[in-house]
Formats: sequence, C-alpha cells, structure tokens
Amino acid sequence: MQKAVVNNANKAYALLKADADKILKLIQVQMDNLTMPQCPLYEEVLDTHMFGLSREIDFAIRMDLIKEHEGKALLDNLEKQLNKIHESHNKNNNNILY
Repeated sequence: MQKAVVNNANKAYALLKADADKILKLIQVQMDNLTMPQCPLYEEVLDTHMFGLSREIDFAIRMDLIKEHEGKALLDNLEKQLNKIHESHNKNNNNILY
C-alpha cells in the first residue's frame, strides 16, 4: 500500500511538472512570435494558465500527493523561468529599437 502512495505522489508531481513545462513552452512560443508581449491576450493566457496550475497544485496538496513546499517550489521555479524569458525578450527588443 505504501508503495502505491509513493508511486501516486511521484506521478502527481511529474504531471504537475509537465503542465508547468507546457506553460513555459507556450509562453516561449508566444514571446518568439509576438511583437507586443504586453498584449492583453498574452497576459490573459498567462494568468489563466498560472491560475489553473496553482489550482492543480492546491488539489494535489490537499490530496497529500505532494508537499506544500514542493508545490510552492514548482510555481516559484516557473515564475523565475517566465521572468527570465520576459527579460530576455525585452532586452532583445530594446537592442533592436536603439
């Protein structure tokens, strides 16, 4: 029984990580193809996906599939990566403008 619980916890974390990676890839594609990352549609997509992932993580925590600190770390890591993408895109656009 304990092995099944550990397996479910590992699977839950892997699924959450995969969803976080999908968000990161989606945003990277949008940044590469959009001329205006401040576009309301871009922000809406990002907010919607981040909210959905946070709800998934909250559910997994309540089901004792992952620890709260693991969920927080997953969101924090995704936010850091998204910030790097955004900063890189802004830096590249500023270099083009000047």
